[in-house]
Amino acid sequence: MAIERIRGVRGTALPLRGDDIDTDRIIPARFLKSVTFEGLQDHLFEDDRKQHESSNAGAHPLDNPAYAAARIMLVNANFGCGSSREHAPQAIHRLGIRAVLGESFSEIFFGNSVALGMPCPTATADVVQAVMLIVETDPLAEVVVSLESMRVSAAGREFSIVLPPSAREAFLDGSWDATGLLLENYEEVRETAGKLPYVTSGW
Repeated sequence: MAIERIRGVRGTALPLRGDDIDTDRIIPARFLKSVTFEGLQDHLFEDDRKQHESSNAGAHPLDNPAYAAARIMLVNANFGCGSSREHAPQAIHRLGIRAVLGESFSEIFFGNSVALGMPCPTATADVVQAVMLIVETDPLAEVVVSLESMRVSAAGREFSIVLPPSAREAFLDGSWDATGLLLENYEEVRETAGKLPYVTSGW
């Protein structure tokens, strides 16, 4: 299994407006009873979507067919706050989203996303607003998030984005993928395990 180096994400984007969207809104607690993360994407923002539908405000972005193939999610400030459940980024990732661009993120949500290989760069409120308006006007507009140039581009416009150097380096060199690194160097792992008394029962 080769490690995956992530240089950027390209595709359409799904705009999700609102500050302080917590993990219980992203994936309600009643859906955390499963042994695996399988199927979590089916309940992503379930309560928000039902409330949106009952308010006659039109389709929630996740229920809008125009955004069904989105690979990038656009969010506002303090996204992923609340509990530390890793189910939140798991549900987003399993939907097909491969990057989340926002104004700011909860530290734990950000870390859990890095572990999945899902970059969460930030940008100013003005930049996020500009990109959201582009994709709300044209849901088929291609958005490119580049971790090499640290820029996001859409509809002929280009803006600066920010990602902590350690996270950016981990994506670019593939070290975000701890399991992949172990498998790629499995002989070294086996050799080290052979020297550990609690593995070989030699104690």
